[in-house]
Amino acid sequence: MLDLTKLARQMQGLSQHLTLEAAASRQRLELAQQHLKNAYKSQQDLIDRQEKWRDRILFANATPIEPLETCIEIPVPPKIHTVIATDGSQIAPNHHEIAYCYLLNIGRVVLHYGQNRHPLLDSLPEVFYRPEDLYMSRQWGIRTEEWMSFRRTASEATVLAELACSSLSPSEKDIPTLAMVDGSLIYWFLEQLPIDARDRILPPVLEAWQQMRDAQIPLMGYLSASRNVEGMNFLRLLACTHPVPDCLSFCPNQLEKVPCKVFEPLRDTALWATQLKPGQRGPLWRSNARILELYGDQTIYFCYVHVGTEIARIEVPAWVAENAAMFDSAMGLMLAQVQKGYGYPVAIAEAHNQAVVRGGDKARFFALLERQMIKAGLRNVGTSYKEARKRGSIA
Repeated sequence: MLDLTKLARQMQGLSQHLTLEAAASRQRLELAQQHLKNAYKSQQDLIDRQEKWRDRILFANATPIEPLETCIEIPVPPKIHTVIATDGSQIAPNHHEIAYCYLLNIGRVVLHYGQNRHPLLDSLPEVFYRPEDLYMSRQWGIRTEEWMSFRRTASEATVLAELACSSLSPSEKDIPTLAMVDGSLIYWFLEQLPIDARDRILPPVLEAWQQMRDAQIPLMGYLSASRNVEGMNFLRLLACTHPVPDCLSFCPNQLEKVPCKVFEPLRDTALWATQLKPGQRGPLWRSNARILELYGDQTIYFCYVHVGTEIARIEVPAWVAENAAMFDSAMGLMLAQVQKGYGYPVAIAEAHNQAVVRGGDKARFFALLERQMIKAGLRNVGTSYKEARKRGSIA
């Protein structure tokens, strides 16, 4: 139980800290705005330096594909269109439960607008209990709980492709359609994985994306409250005090306060909030994350959009970004989804609601499992004494 009386004594210090931090953040934002204006004139020179020294730069950065001052109005989508989304949830394995297993639940949503068709709102559960599912990841030093989340990422992409390629009949192929996922299409976590582990996650994802590419259905990742700084890091090339941006020679330890970190910890969204009006998007960027070297011709592009309630980061594969008509259509459908969802895409929100495993669902899952185990002739089926005591208090 949280003791609010004791906690209140610490609130004054926290309040003072936040006041000072807000003032410092305003100063960093003004500095970033000035650097952005200066970068308008030297954008191509910065890109050339970035490309020349890319193997010596030690921080994640992106390349602007359009002028930095770009502010484009997002087009209004047609009344007839379709939006598809998936999201996932899970029940983690627990040695104190009646059986050591885990469950993935992938929420599926297909919303047809202006077509007089029923939506699809359901989920696909899958339980994992075999030793190869539970313990295989340990050979790579990956905890089962982490591996479960990686598997969920691949399943979300696979199910999304299946929906996108099967939900439209041949006569409906010309209907504008958008496939959406919650979160980034850049799987940063893969950088830390051994090659064998990575090869079990990334290839199914890229194959699913290729299926959507063949079907000409644009894929989009929607990031709310993004913490990304790839755009800000491009401005670090302008703030660099050394003759060339050779981090390996001049600033090998990026954890230290190096000269170009004048904006840290300012995020991209904070800067673009000062540049965009509701309904506008900023310039298109190409991410240079190292993991994208494994994506082949499906590298990731992104831009920031003022959706009215916040600055959202939108990510798409190269085949969407390089097709102007497809990209513009996808952006229009995305903004309409945000408006229908009162600040967040309704299809993604509904996919989450279909996927989430609540306390009652978890209890019913283990009750069903218990009945099956008893039916199979197993004895002494039940939770550990520790788990049983945690579920209730006698004090």
